[in-house]
Amino acid sequence: MDLIDNYGFKVNAINKMNYKISCSLVTYKNEREPITLAITSFLNIKIDSKLYIIDNSPTDELKNIVFDPRVDYTHNPSNPGFGAAHNIAIKKAFAFKAKYHLVLNPDVYFKPGTIEALIKFMDNNLNVGNVMPKVYYPNGSIQYLCKLLPTPYDWIGRRFNPFKSMIEQRNQKFELRFTNYTEIMDVPYLSGCFMFLRTDSLKKTGLFDESIFMYGEETDLCRRLINAEYRTVFFPKVSIIHSFEKGSHKSWRLTWIGIKSAIYYFNKWGWFFDKERVKINKEALFKLRYIKVDL
Repeated sequence: MDLIDNYGFKVNAINKMNYKISCSLVTYKNEREPITLAITSFLNIKIDSKLYIIDNSPTDELKNIVFDPRVDYTHNPSNPGFGAAHNIAIKKAFAFKAKYHLVLNPDVYFKPGTIEALIKFMDNNLNVGNVMPKVYYPNGSIQYLCKLLPTPYDWIGRRFNPFKSMIEQRNQKFELRFTNYTEIMDVPYLSGCFMFLRTDSLKKTGLFDESIFMYGEETDLCRRLINAEYRTVFFPKVSIIHSFEKGSHKSWRLTWIGIKSAIYYFNKWGWFFDKERVKINKEALFKLRYIKVDL
């Protein structure tokens, strides 16, 4: 008899297939308890898997956080950045010959069956390069992490706009809140807290841009995936929990890192005159039947 997971999916059907799944988790002075939840969530899968922990912390206190042959721990105190650290793991995932690779934040956890459901979706949609499930706060409220490609206002101006009503009005479109996050949809910019990636797509587009230290590296990668004709998809049939501290809103140091990343991103892709951004966003809104296309 087939084992049925929390989402009604036959787990055994996937377990019998020759899959390899990898995951990377980048840490920097993180608390042990939430990391343990993230690790356990991934290791619950019964598929041939590998978890790469890239620890950018000054010390290697986390080296004994878990004892499992599937876990590969690397102490990386030079701290080259979020994307660069994940790249270390992704290159190992290539050598491992993983079919799919999960970029996972250390403050995320999820139920058994989540990964299996995403695999089924990806297997049935070979043009999808990246998929993200529905994301909730621990209190059960939804996180609006599906976005259009950002304008300079979205990334820099919103942060300092004192008029909340203007921000909320923009968020209805920029964060696609008008969709209510109930249906599968193609989204130009998905959060980096949980990126379930097809490794073949990464071989084609390249890895994270290591010139971005932190914040925006997932935006850049999503854009390159779209340019390579892969879909980036929101899949609300499964969900995860993300603590999401919004560190850049609480620390001026992290705010400055975010601004530098935004400057690099817009220098790379275009500031106010970015025809490709307009085209991608307009097409996304059209598919979602958003009438007031004003970009």
